[in-house]
Amino acid sequence: MSDNPAAHLPGTTRPVALVTGPTSGIGQAYASRLASLGYDLVLVARDEQRLSRLADELKGKYGTRSEVLAADLARRDDRDRVAARVAGGVEFLVNNAGFGMTGEFWTVPPEELQGQLDVLVTSVLHLTRAALPPMIAAAKGSVVNVASVAGLVSGRGSTYSASKAYVISLTEGLAGGLAGTGVRVQALCPGFVHTEFHERAGIEMSSLPKPLWLTVDQVVSGSLADLAKDRVISVPGLQYKALTTAAGLVPRGVVTRINRGIFNARGRT
Repeated sequence: MSDNPAAHLPGTTRPVALVTGPTSGIGQAYASRLASLGYDLVLVARDEQRLSRLADELKGKYGTRSEVLAADLARRDDRDRVAARVAGGVEFLVNNAGFGMTGEFWTVPPEELQGQLDVLVTSVLHLTRAALPPMIAAAKGSVVNVASVAGLVSGRGSTYSASKAYVISLTEGLAGGLAGTGVRVQALCPGFVHTEFHERAGIEMSSLPKPLWLTVDQVVSGSLADLAKDRVISVPGLQYKALTTAAGLVPRGVVTRINRGIFNARGRT
């Protein structure tokens, strides 16, 4: 555990993890797993009621204390507030918040595109920047930036894939600079996962072959296993490991055409 008292909730000695977007899906699974591993939590999302219910559930199961921080990461003031909390000291940061959108790029209102960019990219940049100085000072810490296979294999949508590619590149660059500091960073790149993500975005997924689906537990277990091995890029699932490996051996234009054929990118942003 860190010697930084700000990395603990008041009156406790348990390490603290901050998770964005923990009310469902990968974020919820990560929060639950970290609670089971002995972390107290800072839970960040827009819906305060859902955050409070999750906090109560985790306290009942694991004795975890949670700080609820209602915030919209598309808003600058809220991002600054969350970044200030991160800068106060956490030992584990999971940048998970995100969303997709339907509609072609040229039909989506610019302010909605900017909001998506701020959640998927700007918040990851700011929160990671806030987390690293106290982690480096403590010589201990972990940052998991939830990206996507879409950031490794182009052709599925536009701004979402581009945002995830940024997160992957940022994380890879940070890993080199952080070598030897005791701080680990990871870009988690899941494929299709059974969550609320596609339903909320209005994306029809009924035609996707069942073998391509992952569970949130598979994703979190794969992430933690790779983090323990200091793997900067984590791609859970043998099917997606094979897909991304093959994509690296085939010309980019061919990969894009194949990807469009398998995963219809029309109507996604």
